[in-house]
Amino acid sequence: MEFCPACGMLLQIDPASGRHRLRLFCPTCPYVCPIQNKIVKRARLVKKEVEPIFSGADAMKFAPKTATSCPRCHHGEAYFKQMQIRSADEPMTTFYKCCKEECQLEWRDD
Repeated sequence: MEFCPACGMLLQIDPASGRHRLRLFCPTCPYVCPIQNKIVKRARLVKKEVEPIFSGADAMKFAPKTATSCPRCHHGEAYFKQMQIRSADEPMTTFYKCCKEECQLEWRDD
């Protein structure tokens, strides 16, 4: 991004300047600047590691349980954890983990 040295506004590309001779112009003052060099900036995105909602077998000993049906095995009990993942005026999201040792499915309820 380039800014006007006269008034500080964000410069825009002049669409009428043609393909081979592009220039930048200020929308509020008469400042015009030809583009001299090709500007290339590449940003590398780094994939963030996803932290588990329910971590470790020891943590499950103390996690609260609730009566709910697992979507996979239909077991009637699951561990749960509530977190505010959206804005404050939205309801909390509840994460569940099936208590059945063979299933251990994790799901969420918005």
